[in-house]
Amino acid sequence: MEEEAETEEQQRFSYQQRLKAAVHYTVGCLCEEVALDKEMQFSKQTIAAISELTFRQCENFAKDLEMFARHAKRTTINTEDVKLLARRSNSLLKYITDKSEEIAQINLERKAQKKKKSEDGGKNSREPAEAGVVESEN
Repeated sequence: MEEEAETEEQQRFSYQQRLKAAVHYTVGCLCEEVALDKEMQFSKQTIAAISELTFRQCENFAKDLEMFARHAKRTTINTEDVKLLARRSNSLLKYITDKSEEIAQINLERKAQKKKKSEDGGKNSREPAEAGVVESEN
């Protein structure tokens, strides 16, 4: 039992280290882009500090999102939770709201198309059978 807990802890630590490495790599790439664009340099220590800060902030975001969903007596985080998280940044909140509405509209259109296809499919599936009967009569 104790060995299982230790193995699970090691796996969690390994996963966290891989996530940190991915964040560090991404931050490094972004800093490189900014450095080229603004003609400036970022030290390795600065990139490491930004990476650590970013990782910790994402952990805080995740905990907040979990708490928002739990407060609403849900087990799933939804877009309303994300909007609540972004409420302090007007531009981010607007962007998330716009994207959410855009996705909802696309989903409605797809649903309507799917419904139309299923209705048309029912009609079309009968038509070939009738056409086959007509052809065999000739």
